Amino acid sequence: MSTNLAPIVLFVFNRPQHTEKTLQALAKNTLAADSILYIYCDGVSDNASQELRSNNDLVKKIIKQQKWCKEVVIIASEKNKGLANSVISGVTEIVNKYGKVIVLEDDLITASTFLEFMNEALDRYEKETEVIQISGYSFPAPKIESSNSSYFLTLTSTWGWATWKRAWDTIDFECSDYVILKKNKKLAHRFNYNGSYNYKKMFLQQMESNKISSWGIRFYWNAFKKNALILFPDKSLVFNNGWDSSGKHKDSYDIFPMPEWQPDYKIEKFPTEIKINNSIETIIGHYLKNRTSFAIKVYYKLKLIFFKK
Repeated sequence: MSTNLAPIVLFVFNRPQHTEKTLQALAKNTLAADSILYIYCDGVSDNASQELRSNNDLVKKIIKQQKWCKEVVIIASEKNKGLANSVISGVTEIVNKYGKVIVLEDDLITASTFLEFMNEALDRYEKETEVIQISGYSFPAPKIESSNSSYFLTLTSTWGWATWKRAWDTIDFECSDYVILKKNKKLAHRFNYNGSYNYKKMFLQQMESNKISSWGIRFYWNAFKKNALILFPDKSLVFNNGWDSSGKHKDSYDIFPMPEWQPDYKIEKFPTEIKINNSIETIIGHYLKNRTSFAIKVYYKLKLIFFKK
């Protein structure tokens, strides 16, 4: 592994307890003491509630509590940018400076080997232009065997990831060509991971309404058009701690539940060929389709109504 470790970027806002847990886990990573951490703290809007303002102030105190990594740089915004704009601008700033970046949000707890995996993969596939992202998250499909290995898919990830400047520079976040999805049913079917998950609906909501504000779906559209590859661990190195409905996109937690967590799980094997793993792609396609079936959706709606604490 190169001694030139990638910088870490963490985006925080108004969840002090989540932020503290994210930082505590990150500090336990084997490479944390050798890494630089940039923390982007979004500001509050003029009409923000007092509770939100208080939580934002608490977050600002927590991120200054200790030296979480070798070096910590805090960038606090006076205005509210929103998560999507914060991620796009923050990642752009850091990746332009260093050529590569590792990205986290405030509800992600990392395994102690997360930084090792990210940096190893960034070094291995730096010159492989087909590869545009490294994911720390792994889909908890039960048929995927844990063998301390990794594989390539064509899906992107937003729960703990890394990329290079050479890949980030090619992303068009305006996505002015998105309309072709509305006209081409075959293309839309492929974009929906061969009919496994309705990414098209999410994308159209992003482009044509204010229902969501997502940088991730736009990143996926750009990757999809290039047939780009994303490296995944066979078992998740990231645990999403946002199960308490505090997150921006809390609905997705029911679709992508967290697997049994092993905080010291380590990836030791990497693909020797730069190509998609077709067998795992099929497994994940079936998994996504089952998770988004009508029966599952009804179950989670009832769960939300009757079992919400």
